[in-house]
Amino acid sequence: MDRTDKQQLSLVKGTRQRYNEWIFRDVPSDITIEVNGGAFSLHKFPLVSRSGRIRRIVAENRDDDISRVVLNNLPGGAECFELAAKFCYGINFEITSTNVAQLCCVSDYLEMTEDFSKDNLGSRAEEYLESVVCKNLEMCVEVLQQCESLLPLADELKVVIRCIDAIASKACAEQIASSFSRLEYSSSGRLHMSRQAKCDSDWWIEDLSVLRIDMYQRVISAMKCRGVRPESIGASLVNYAQKELTKKSSLWNPSSQTKIDSESSLHEKLVVETIVSLLPVEKLAVPINFLFGLLRSAVMLDCTVASRLDLERRIGSQLDVATLDDILIPSFRHAGDTLFDVDTVHRILVNFFQQDDSDEDPEDASFFESDSPRSPSQTALVKVSKLVDNYLAEIAPDANLKLSKFLVIAETLPAHARTVHDALYRAIDIYLKAHQGLSDLDKKKLCRLIDFQKLSQEAGAHAAQNERLPLQSIVQVLYFEQLRLRNSLSCSFGEDDPKPIHQSWRISSGALSAAMSPRDNYASLRRENRELKLELARLRMRLNDLEREHACMKRDMAKSGSRKFMSSFSKKIGKLSLFGHSSSRGSTSPSKNSHRTDSKVIERTCASTE
Repeated sequence: MDRTDKQQLSLVKGTRQRYNEWIFRDVPSDITIEVNGGAFSLHKFPLVSRSGRIRRIVAENRDDDISRVVLNNLPGGAECFELAAKFCYGINFEITSTNVAQLCCVSDYLEMTEDFSKDNLGSRAEEYLESVVCKNLEMCVEVLQQCESLLPLADELKVVIRCIDAIASKACAEQIASSFSRLEYSSSGRLHMSRQAKCDSDWWIEDLSVLRIDMYQRVISAMKCRGVRPESIGASLVNYAQKELTKKSSLWNPSSQTKIDSESSLHEKLVVETIVSLLPVEKLAVPINFLFGLLRSAVMLDCTVASRLDLERRIGSQLDVATLDDILIPSFRHAGDTLFDVDTVHRILVNFFQQDDSDEDPEDASFFESDSPRSPSQTALVKVSKLVDNYLAEIAPDANLKLSKFLVIAETLPAHARTVHDALYRAIDIYLKAHQGLSDLDKKKLCRLIDFQKLSQEAGAHAAQNERLPLQSIVQVLYFEQLRLRNSLSCSFGEDDPKPIHQSWRISSGALSAAMSPRDNYASLRRENRELKLELARLRMRLNDLEREHACMKRDMAKSGSRKFMSSFSKKIGKLSLFGHSSSRGSTSPSKNSHRTDSKVIERTCASTE
């Protein structure tokens, strides 16, 4: 005898002991009612006076003097029939939220209506349901729990729908009442409702978590139709998912790498798909880490494609608030695949860049800027670019990660998204270190992603000595490092020079020889830079001498205005010129000549080093 049979036998024995306590002992029974294995020795008269079904059975078998009646599929089983029999015998018992649903169903099955007796069981149960249960949200939840085993009869009698409507109406009414305490004025002087993830009127969230998933789905759908706040709906979904999914021992058995029993998996799959279908359309109604958790479960349980795509779209619309731990979605495929689900992350990134903010709530206008209707704001773009680069660094050590998948993630970001390429360089360096068998062509493909002008000084110094990079990339790093150094020197000397900065960055392509090793190239550039600094120091000294001589000559010219003095002044200027000639065009003031001389000094110095 299995466990179920033992429980049923124990229930029958308990029921028999109970009804022996209230049945008439001095009058012998004349009919036996069998219900789900339990036998009740009763009397015909009390039963036929209240039950239309038993009356009809007895009347149809009057000639045979029937003494045994079998009631198959009676709602609620033997316990519920015991209550109905007590009512027929006039024995008082209490109608509660835990038995009213069974009483409604059994009274319908036994036809205990007003047609056969006044104030019959059916009317009594209906009255209690309408006047007591539907006025109280907790009682409605308890009745729905009882209805789970009474379907579809409880649906046909509209017990379920009445309780669901009562729950939705009660929750909505309480939220409306509590909303007045949350009214406040915005900075623009407009009256609006302060946003809260969960308020005091959301106490029903915990109560609903005891419902079965099909009942829960119907209740949440009714609440959404009645206008319950999206934040409250989201909080309820999070609470329900935590109880139904995270309390299980494990969705995945790490020891055997096989899924747990199929019945539990099917239930969890149904829960995930149902919760996804109930998610509010409003952004930020549920935390993004909860969406990622649902997505992991959906991938692991092999949920429908529609559910996974819906989650990816929702995550993509708010990806800028995600963290690295969120997007590290494990791969649950065969052993030869990557450690992380790169394809799913790629689809999420595509959704992020293809989102359309035309349907956004005006209150959430700050989430996306309106200057580009089909692109996220620059702030969100910068956040996502950092997230992607960190993700690339995390997945790069995976030996099974193909170059094409690494590239497709890195190339998803537009060129203007990364203001600094240090994180991208770090990710590529990790990939090169973990995949040392890459060809030179593949290494060049990777390094094309890096804009070496956007590397910091520390990253540039590291890249210049990185032997894993192709030679061409190292030369580019050294080139831009020299440009940066020369530009900083030029700017420190000629801050008033009106020339564009990029003009002082020009270096002959022959300065770096491809035949030299990267280390020799770098040493040569450092020597040139030191020589350049010394030459600039000498130029400053000569210019200081010129300025002093110029000041003395200006005082002498003010004392004597003769042409003889002007002639001697011109000769002295010619002798002191650094470049052996001076401009003879037009008459300009001494101050202008001085600035032109300074500019020529800088130009010729840079030209000499080139």
